[in-house]
Amino acid sequence: MRPSLLDPLFAPVSSLDGVGPKLAGLIARIVPGDVQDREARIADLLFTLPHSLIDRRNRPGIAHAAEGAIVTLELRIDRHQPPPRGKKNVPYRVYGHDDTGEIALVFFHAKGPWLERSLPEGETVLVSGRMEWFNGRPSMVHPDYIARPGEVLPEIEPVYPLTAGLSGRVLRKAMHAALTRVPDLPEWQDGELMRRQSFPPFGDALKRLHDPQAVAEISLDNPARRRLAYDEFLAGQLSLALVRSRIRRLAGRPLAASGRLQAQLRLALPYSLTGSQELAVAEISADLEKPERMLRLLQGDVGSGKTIVALMAIAHAAEAGGQSALMAPTEILARQHLATIAPLAERIGLKAAILSGREKGRERETILAGLADGTIDIVIGTHALFQQGVAFKDLVLAVVDEQHRFGVHQRLAMTAKGNAPDMLVMTATPIPRTLVLTAFGDMDVSRLTEKPAGRQPIRTVTLPLERLDELVGRMRRAVDEGQKVYWICPLVEESEEIALMAAEDRFKSLKPVFGDTIGLVHGRMSGMLKDEAMRAFKAGETRLLVGTTVIEVGVDVPDATIMVIEHAERFGLSQLHQLRGRVGRGEKPSSCVLLYKGPLGETAHRRLEVMRETEDGFEIAEEDLKLRGEGELLGTRQSGTPGFRVARIEAHGDLLGIARDDARLVLATDPELNGARGRALRLLLYLFGRDEAIRLLRAG
Repeated sequence: MRPSLLDPLFAPVSSLDGVGPKLAGLIARIVPGDVQDREARIADLLFTLPHSLIDRRNRPGIAHAAEGAIVTLELRIDRHQPPPRGKKNVPYRVYGHDDTGEIALVFFHAKGPWLERSLPEGETVLVSGRMEWFNGRPSMVHPDYIARPGEVLPEIEPVYPLTAGLSGRVLRKAMHAALTRVPDLPEWQDGELMRRQSFPPFGDALKRLHDPQAVAEISLDNPARRRLAYDEFLAGQLSLALVRSRIRRLAGRPLAASGRLQAQLRLALPYSLTGSQELAVAEISADLEKPERMLRLLQGDVGSGKTIVALMAIAHAAEAGGQSALMAPTEILARQHLATIAPLAERIGLKAAILSGREKGRERETILAGLADGTIDIVIGTHALFQQGVAFKDLVLAVVDEQHRFGVHQRLAMTAKGNAPDMLVMTATPIPRTLVLTAFGDMDVSRLTEKPAGRQPIRTVTLPLERLDELVGRMRRAVDEGQKVYWICPLVEESEEIALMAAEDRFKSLKPVFGDTIGLVHGRMSGMLKDEAMRAFKAGETRLLVGTTVIEVGVDVPDATIMVIEHAERFGLSQLHQLRGRVGRGEKPSSCVLLYKGPLGETAHRRLEVMRETEDGFEIAEEDLKLRGEGELLGTRQSGTPGFRVARIEAHGDLLGIARDDARLVLATDPELNGARGRALRLLLYLFGRDEAIRLLRAG
């Protein structure tokens, strides 16, 4: 049960004076975090922080007011000019002057009687709003404020994110009402840390950020903002540490193996492992032999050989007498893993099978029976592996591929399937060190930093769209020479709002040039059609494959040598890097063409420059973090990893390590959070939506 002390912050925003259902719906659109399935709460509103300020102290006089500036003017009202009768599209104008000149105040769809009362002719009034100059004549459209001299205008106003139909004034009024609801909460932060960092108390921090007196007070490095960022980090790290201790507490069991199957697997491979692969295998084997459960993240760039490292772990588990499951985010990827793993597994005497939504009837029953009686050693599949009705004889190792698509909850669901299986999580998205802490603070980390032997460097070039015909000619020659080409587009079909070349349209435009050698694959096709398109490309029946980013994750066609990415300026760095990694997987030199539409903004320009300069995924990830911030980087808005409400990794990253150490220290000294600080920290977990961690406490 959530403590009643927090009830005021968890009340719906519609409980505030003046906020009805319509306004509550608009507020839900702008608050940070995911409120799709519920009404926004007061806490959601309070964590919506201002991004800039309006300063109404600027009173330059009409003639000296700059175009676009927010100014306050003291005017004498001269005359009203209502629109002609029946001409509703003509605005209502009110003319006034000061010592420096004359101005027109412009109102659309205005109520005449209201304007006559607010701006009476012959009277002096204060107006505040944005200046516009047209043909040398000044005007102000819909002033933000109209007041009589002596009345108080807000001198400084915070500016919040808005949406159509929601005005800044209405939102600020709701925000002030929300601030009055903040209860007096016990302090959950360490006193010494607060002194060192100059952190104000939680309630004071909120008030300062929503009622700033200067621009510096809303900056990311202001102590009030840093205080809330640290609160959010600590809630996240505490939640991860609780998950970790819970997963570890489900005592694992030591998996003893002599290394016989791993040795056989090494002999079956056509190449030897790289140094970092060998190190990762050693770390994982050591974890598997310990009585505690393994919880390890295997980070490796595209093509660094994570699957083979996972297979080595699976061989260790099988020699110890247990089964393994490998979970992939898409069916294409699951089937590809099967194609890599099954032949190698067979050579060392292990049986692999796939279980996805596509296996039906007798085939499915046979697989389920094999899992239940232990004749299947390795099962590969999508999240369908963890649905009702899938039972294992003895699941000892769970491998999750592309972890950032699975949240902490799925990790716990997998855990429930076996008798607390060891867990190895793999990601090909190179994640900056600070982000590893936020999403995977509960894991040990192994990194694959080398490319397997024989991999060729990829030459990357940028090309403006104006030179498209030239590029098509070059691709025609490449295909005639027997090369294989990927051509990636940002959208599936043309949408009117965004004039990007869609995959289907590009396919149609290239079909006359490439004839039967061109194929198409995108996310809206059925699984069967996607597989068929990939099979034809792999077999060489098609040589140019037009697609969307559905091929980003893990698709393996070793003899593909050219990657064209259209509208490359629209993609994030990590995604460009993932896509580029689909070529250069064989013996032949490969190239990547980044096709862009100018003129490029500063960020897009830097992105393409970084792609030309380096192939190092970790370097690219660090650069991407600087350019985009953490929310975009992992696609966290859609996935189970934290996209932060208040904290910004790029600005507050220095606080993350402190939060991680703090969380571990807290749980080492008060594992059930029953002490005075522990009880206060429970409030913090609720406040930042980490209730699942508190449920773990209760579950023991």
